[in-house]
Amino acid sequence: MMEYPPKISLAAARVNAGFEQKEAASKLGVTAPTLRSWERGDTLPDYGKVSEIESLYRYPKDYIFFGKRSLLVNS
Repeated sequence: MMEYPPKISLAAARVNAGFEQKEAASKLGVTAPTLRSWERGDTLPDYGKVSEIESLYRYPKDYIFFGKRSLLVNS
């Protein structure tokens, strides 16, 4: 049986990757308030940014909750 990583919040993915919010925002080319908004689930990043987040945080995007949602289609 294939094991999948646990679903975690966007903020947890950032912290697990070792980034402070301002540092991660800078690396993603957005402001800290924008990243904070994504982490709270007030807004969602566009798909291009989701791929950048996956690469920066080294965690599969399908297993990150963006606010109160996951991008995983088949859960």
